Amino acid sequence: MSATQTAENEPAADHTAPSTRTPAPRFTGLRSASWRLPLLAVLTGAGAGVGSIVFRWCITTFTHLFSGHGDYAASPGSGNPHTPWLGPYFVLLAPVLGGLLHGPLVHRFAKEARGHGVPEVMLAVAQRGGRISPKVAVVKTLASALTIGSGGSVGREGPIVQIGSALGSTLGRLARVTEGRMRLLVACGAAGGIAATFNAPLAGVFFAMELILGTFSAEAFGAAVLASVTASVIGRAAFGDVAFLRLPDFHVDHLGQYGLFAVLGVVAAVVGVGFSRFLYLVEDACDWLWRGPEWLRPAAGGLALGLVLLALPQMYGVGYPVLQKAAEGGYAVGFLLVLLAGKMLATSVTIGIGGSGGVFAPSLFIGAMLGAAYGIGAHELLPGTAGAVGAYALVGMGAVFAGASRAPITAVVILFELTGEYTIILPLMLAIVLATATSRLLSQDTVYTLKLRRRGIDLGGPAQGARISAQRVDAVMEALPSPLSWSTPLSDAADLLSLSGHGALPVVDEAGAYAGVVTAQAVAEALAEQPEGAPTRVGQLAEPPTTVTADQPLAQALHALLAAAGTGIPVLDHASGEPVGWLSHQSALRAVHTAAP
Repeated sequence: MSATQTAENEPAADHTAPSTRTPAPRFTGLRSASWRLPLLAVLTGAGAGVGSIVFRWCITTFTHLFSGHGDYAASPGSGNPHTPWLGPYFVLLAPVLGGLLHGPLVHRFAKEARGHGVPEVMLAVAQRGGRISPKVAVVKTLASALTIGSGGSVGREGPIVQIGSALGSTLGRLARVTEGRMRLLVACGAAGGIAATFNAPLAGVFFAMELILGTFSAEAFGAAVLASVTASVIGRAAFGDVAFLRLPDFHVDHLGQYGLFAVLGVVAAVVGVGFSRFLYLVEDACDWLWRGPEWLRPAAGGLALGLVLLALPQMYGVGYPVLQKAAEGGYAVGFLLVLLAGKMLATSVTIGIGGSGGVFAPSLFIGAMLGAAYGIGAHELLPGTAGAVGAYALVGMGAVFAGASRAPITAVVILFELTGEYTIILPLMLAIVLATATSRLLSQDTVYTLKLRRRGIDLGGPAQGARISAQRVDAVMEALPSPLSWSTPLSDAADLLSLSGHGALPVVDEAGAYAGVVTAQAVAEALAEQPEGAPTRVGQLAEPPTTVTADQPLAQALHALLAAAGTGIPVLDHASGEPVGWLSHQSALRAVHTAAP
């Protein structure tokens, strides 16, 4: 079902249909509905923009209610004006009271609203056709705002991604869109949420493409841009057009600084991966210790969080004022390292006890502390080379996030947009790329995918309970169609493609070796254009699709099949690399049917 729907969303599939069919009604239907996706993307962006306003208002309201301050991290250690007799000890009770409110709410109405949210959206896109319950938007808004407002040391990006994605999924369900379009609308909701919340429209687009969809296409990019721009306009109308951090200009005045930034990128990757592992280690410890009802867990665990906040009140809430001060060089090295370790502990405890909030902002916080401490140390050792401390704090933010999430494009773009700081872009790119590469060497998973893998879910594999999970490609593949010779004229290739019943055919060179696949769409476009120097032989249009081997699991091969331009792809022998069969959408569907109980 999903393979067919996804194929309907790919333009290549429309043009490579066999000529024995009548394509006019299908093509006309697509043209008449061509306005739907842009309109739905705009509506999703508008919903995400409004949702971000409501979400941030809820955070502010609950923070005032529980702490008596607009942002308690800006006045750490002070008392609550509502309960002056408690002094700073009110932080022991605030997480408990917050847990008593959001714990039953999440347990009763939407258990998926627990935690940091992004993995659930990734799972919905990868294996559930983009379907997210509409009640998640409401429950996530209240639960995350209560968690942050009562002292939970988590971010607001994970919740707003899940909120916006739930709105996009709901809109897609109401509009009865195909499964492929549903996924796009979920990504649009995520893009709009990030864009409106952080005043970062470009970052919203790349976050959706790189982390939520995991792929880039013109259609997806266009829809995400529409949603992101719409949400940004609404967000700027409500919050103003201001940068996330206000920092002085940084300049790289010495080439040796690039070496220092490169080392910081590697160190940041280790810290980012370490944060991911520590987060789930604490969650495992909380699971092992707690034996009561789940709805009471956030309140009971709130006492442990309160002790952390009492010892280190800078951990209350998201902590942007502390991050700003660190980037300005306002803390000593020792205290920066204490703040780094404290954030890892406070965020892990908040998530482990059942709180609701994101890990993106904590990773930025940890990176800023690491970078500032590193910058001070570098300045002490190499005063004539190191440069400004704040530059290292900024680069550390992006590098730790890249090391934890392995999303380098998002990390570069979002740091540029959140700070408005362009002069540091080259060392930022260097550190982030090195952090991403180092992270790949250290861990198979990211901070997002590790949560799913611990539950036995592989985003690259079949959904749990899928009937095709045990089958191999060689068990379902068809006979290999007669290949085209590299020197076949395009006009002859068009006739052979139309008679073959396939939207693509394999191509062999003069020696009979496999050279790739040519699609009916590529041949038709070349024949229609015929510019000066246009291809005249089929071999000039042949391109190898993603490799699928006969011994590969069918569930894994489906990703390559859905991404292919035609209606099928060749199956290669693992040893020789030569085609031995053909995998089509029909053969995959037959595999599902025959595996049915």
